[in-house]
Amino acid sequence: MIRGMTLTALAAALALTACGRPGERVRFDGNYYPAKLSKSNDRREQFSVAVRDFAQGINGAREAGRFAGTTYCVETFGDSDISWQPGYGPEDASVVSENGVLIFRGSCVKW
Repeated sequence: MIRGMTLTALAAALALTACGRPGERVRFDGNYYPAKLSKSNDRREQFSVAVRDFAQGINGAREAGRFAGTTYCVETFGDSDISWQPGYGPEDASVVSENGVLIFRGSCVKW
């Protein structure tokens, strides 16, 4: 019984040490991609994400854009479902770039 409690406490301590500190940069494919989310003025569920430095790798940049959108939707509406605009989603084969910045547009799907 004591051994089981010790193992549980050890597992909990290891899980806590794996958590990052607030404000640490999240990396994708080993790189940091600065992402800025902007809400629509009219409707809170609509947003756009601008990801810089996508020349480091397009897959990492796409994941950074997806992460920013998902984080916003979860924090604002409590759900991670996103409806990406056609041509502006992370899965799209074409890259929408404006002035060297990768652009994503989507809407949080409210329950």
